[in-house]
Amino acid sequence: MGTKFLFLSVLFWSALFWIANSEPYEDRQALLDFLDNVNHSRYLNWDYRTSACSSWTGVTCNHDQSRIIAIRLPGVGFRGSIPVNTLSRLSALQILSLRSNSLSGSIPSDFANLGNLTSVYLQFNNFNGPLPADFSAWRSLSVLNLSNNDFSGSIPSSIANLTHLTALVLANNSLSGSIPDINLPSLQVLDLSNNNFTGSVPNSLQRFPGSAFAGNPISPANFSPSFPPVPPPSVPSKKKSFKLHEPAILGIVIGGCVLGFLVIAAVLITRYSKKEGKNGDTEKSFKKEATVSRKGASSSQHGEGNLAFFEGCNLAFDLEDLLRASAEVLGKGTFGTTYKAALEDSTTVVVKRLKESVGRKDFEQQMQVVGNIRHENVAPLRAYYYSKDEKLMVYDFYSQGSASLMLHAKRSADRIPLDWETRLRIAIGAARGIAHIHGYSGGKLVHGNIKSSNIFLNSQGFGCISDLGLATIMSPIVPPVMRAAGYQPPEVTDSRKVSQSTDVYSFGVLLLELLTGKSPIHATGTNEVVHLVRWVHSVVREEWTAEVFDVELLRYPNIEEEMVEMLQIGLTCVSRMPEQRPKMAEVVKMVEGIRRVNTGTRPSTEASTPNLTPPMTEIGSSSVTH
Repeated sequence: MGTKFLFLSVLFWSALFWIANSEPYEDRQALLDFLDNVNHSRYLNWDYRTSACSSWTGVTCNHDQSRIIAIRLPGVGFRGSIPVNTLSRLSALQILSLRSNSLSGSIPSDFANLGNLTSVYLQFNNFNGPLPADFSAWRSLSVLNLSNNDFSGSIPSSIANLTHLTALVLANNSLSGSIPDINLPSLQVLDLSNNNFTGSVPNSLQRFPGSAFAGNPISPANFSPSFPPVPPPSVPSKKKSFKLHEPAILGIVIGGCVLGFLVIAAVLITRYSKKEGKNGDTEKSFKKEATVSRKGASSSQHGEGNLAFFEGCNLAFDLEDLLRASAEVLGKGTFGTTYKAALEDSTTVVVKRLKESVGRKDFEQQMQVVGNIRHENVAPLRAYYYSKDEKLMVYDFYSQGSASLMLHAKRSADRIPLDWETRLRIAIGAARGIAHIHGYSGGKLVHGNIKSSNIFLNSQGFGCISDLGLATIMSPIVPPVMRAAGYQPPEVTDSRKVSQSTDVYSFGVLLLELLTGKSPIHATGTNEVVHLVRWVHSVVREEWTAEVFDVELLRYPNIEEEMVEMLQIGLTCVSRMPEQRPKMAEVVKMVEGIRRVNTGTRPSTEASTPNLTPPMTEIGSSSVTH
């Protein structure tokens, strides 16, 4: 026994020693010291008990995890000056991104210790004072962006020693003096606009466009002659008088009318194209609108130009990152368009671009309620953005897609059917999530937009409900025809006037959708539009047959009783009268009761047709009067 205990002790301490030595301990401590001495509004999951290289937000290590080489923490709400003797201890650091925060003061002098820096992004902060006097220590620097701060003084001549520099962005500061002769062949991007520089542009920088120096008190006379002068208007050397004849006058009038018609037509076409572009479902249209939003963000870096993150969110990006991401349309719904956005750091999120909504105050109040809900069956809202022209919501990306996609994807020979076990887990998880929502905020919260395209699978394979709380914040301009087709009960005529009983009805439609494999509103072979709830009721009234169930479920044996039980619950939820519908907490118990014991249902090797002719009393006659 003593030998075994000794062996386990040695193994335990060896494991601790291996973990301690596989982590950059000194670099970790430097970051923890930094975090302890700087104010920040967003939660960061930096903890000495976890691995900095594998789990800390915004931290990247080298291949053998011996040093930290990159810090990317844009828009995390840092305030105040950077504490000395913290970040400067990360001597292997190559990339430092603290942009879009509220950092102030000057760049610490001990940053000279960061000799391996290749990229520095400190734009959109409140830094002030002079630039570092000696840039020679950053000999490997390739990108330096200090724009949109309040730096003053002149550009030190030592910046010309950065022989690897490819981008220098110092726009929108209070820098003054003359522009130094930065003769760097490697320099490809230069922006010194909107400062207080005087004098002329050095010869070495005249290859850059005039916009790189715009907004400085540099008169055209101070520019080097290599800048092309503006040509004076041409003046004819000799005037020539002539008289127009009637045919010529008539031709000019007709030509003018034709030209005017073409101009008007072009204007109308352009306006129509712009209108179409706003609702376009291509990546190009998303980028076009995003560019406008980014311009708005630049003008208000600490106001509506920032994303608002919720506590516990470990994502590290800002609005600029989001709008620069490649976007793919996932779908268009009642309240807006949903995009899959792939960020430059390989993070993938879902962005919901909303249509017209209520005012800022009401919008933000609702976002705070929604963003603070934490439940394993409710997709968490990670961040939101509000401006006059743009309202965005950011969610996690679920790679398996929505329940709608899994159910209704094109049914081909190589398609993997959605098995009964998965459908049951979708129903159980969604029910739990909706019940949690209904119990939140004093029992007053409503989802308002429950449908299969808003339900995903969480890490345990259960349903997870998304798009919470949008119905009450949208403008009343959405007509009834735009409502979630087939999911709303007959009493709802205004998409904003929903209740918890509305959610129960919508969940009942979801259960019928999972059972039948049919969309809530679908077309038959004769192009007849069929309402799922009415169709199920008609089948039940006539006589119970296998016709109501999805043919893909017929391969699973011994599930007929469970399907009948789910059907009974679904029909109860879609009762025409709201007061006859059960509460969501009761629905959870009923759905969970369908599978009392996990039998490990598996598809049979041969398709079997179960006996689906239970007596009508099993369905419940009170549920079929619609």
